[in-house]
Amino acid sequence: MTNEELARTFEKIADLLEIKGEVIYVVLAYRRAAESLRILGQEADVYRTSQPLNTIPGIGKAIAEKIIELLDTGKLGFLEKLEAEVPVSLLEILEVPDVGPKKVALFWKQAGITTLADLEIAAQEHRLRQLPGMGEKSEQRILEGIAALRRRSHRMTLGVARPIGLRWVEWLQAQPCVQQAEFAGSLRRWRSTIGDLDLVAACDDSAALMAAFTSHPEVVRVLGQGENKSSIELSNGLKLQLWTQPPENFGSLFQFVSGSKEHNVRLREFALKQGWSLSERGLTGTDGKLVTYSDEESLYKALGLPWIAPELREDRGEIQAAQTGDLPALLKIDQLQAELHSHSTWSDGVNTIREMALAARQRGLKMLAITDHSASLGIAGGLKAEDLLRQRAEIDLVQKEMGSDFRLLQGTEVEIKADGSLDYPDEVLAQLDIVIASLHVSLRQPRPEVTARLLKVMQNPHVDIIGHLTGRLLPNREGADLDMDSVLKAALENGLALEINANPARLDLDEVYSRRAAEMGIPLSINTDAHSPADLDLIEYGVSVARRAWVEPEAVLNCWSVEKITAWLQSRGRN
Repeated sequence: MTNEELARTFEKIADLLEIKGEVIYVVLAYRRAAESLRILGQEADVYRTSQPLNTIPGIGKAIAEKIIELLDTGKLGFLEKLEAEVPVSLLEILEVPDVGPKKVALFWKQAGITTLADLEIAAQEHRLRQLPGMGEKSEQRILEGIAALRRRSHRMTLGVARPIGLRWVEWLQAQPCVQQAEFAGSLRRWRSTIGDLDLVAACDDSAALMAAFTSHPEVVRVLGQGENKSSIELSNGLKLQLWTQPPENFGSLFQFVSGSKEHNVRLREFALKQGWSLSERGLTGTDGKLVTYSDEESLYKALGLPWIAPELREDRGEIQAAQTGDLPALLKIDQLQAELHSHSTWSDGVNTIREMALAARQRGLKMLAITDHSASLGIAGGLKAEDLLRQRAEIDLVQKEMGSDFRLLQGTEVEIKADGSLDYPDEVLAQLDIVIASLHVSLRQPRPEVTARLLKVMQNPHVDIIGHLTGRLLPNREGADLDMDSVLKAALENGLALEINANPARLDLDEVYSRRAAEMGIPLSINTDAHSPADLDLIEYGVSVARRAWVEPEAVLNCWSVEKITAWLQSRGRN
């Protein structure tokens, strides 16, 4: 079983236990174990060959034994027994907005409701209002929640969420009583997919702001309205939450709502050891006196810590690193010198090589690789080998126009075929300035087969970079089920770079494996995979992955000087 499969298993156990009524600390132990497995960066089956599984943070002896059972048998007796006690179909009810484990347990134990369909029928027949704590309004909210569940996609990409967040921040900033407004939550932390949007505002008249927020023309349902927090749902099913505090408390509020929950728990523990109680209003001392902070930097400083970038706030060692002065020097967009994966009208790009080169230079880049698709990816109009000679002539002409302060490379995004062969023969690949090899087809091959296919390509001395490693498309298409330990080992042994594809529908390599690759000394290449000049601006999404992965500039190929990139390519046999 993969780490992701193990994590899902433990999340399932946590949900079922909470519905059953298990004590909360047991439930949280399984949730923490799931998160620890997701960020491990090494498959648990490999990890246990060198270290006991209970050395993984968040994994105790009992859960380690369950991991071993799952790895060895693919089954877990504890889960099978639990599923015999608690109907698994209750988990679909848990997806309904505002329905938590206690309500699910109520519906199940007192009304015999075990499926989403049962719940909807019971609500329509007005049977829910007869249950303790339920009434006509709560019954109607259940029906509205089921309708919302059907309307919405549970997660959206950063590329979808960020423009929405920016638009709502602009609206907030235009309100008379608002002095400062930002989006927070997982969007501010640049998580690869987003559920709900969290907004924060510094405001001296929260009642007026909440009234304007809940009566906005796009609102179809008000989920809750309070003095300092309100929740709304839009016509597309998206849920927004707005939090407010007076301007003097804004720093504490911004930190609190930005999360993550795990980071905030760790920070509260850190504050308690110093005699402080931390909340969205500020720090409260043992004397009961509240100290407020208008900005995050002052709050962290009061706790004896440097400001921690939002991308790092996932309880992955950032507070310990802040204490010891070991926080990474995070990558910035203006440190990137090159774009090494782009497309032109020679394949499925919409602009000429000249237009792409001018756009890259306008954005401050000093190098651009034109890497049009190879022939077998028919949907992309890929180049045949003989087309490359004509393309080289055009690149040479554009290079003369651009001058010596900008470098154009001729490359390819060569297709990795289902049998592990490449579109072009080695003698053709050898003539190019740079070669990216990518998986686009047969992604559902079994793990041994798809991994062997990729490893074969990685041993080819003419391949320089592996593009968007797994081939995933967010939020719904999973990538190839690769043996990542073998892939990372092969990348290191063969001196290859791995790409962080900046397209928000990919963000592949993800942060977990980007961090591990950098720690191993494998170069990373952050590329937009641009098919137009506008796509070059997607680079901020790729940089966000590197920042969440604690990757520093020296580990990123694109941050090197043109001379250093050229020398690296030459060391790999390029002209």
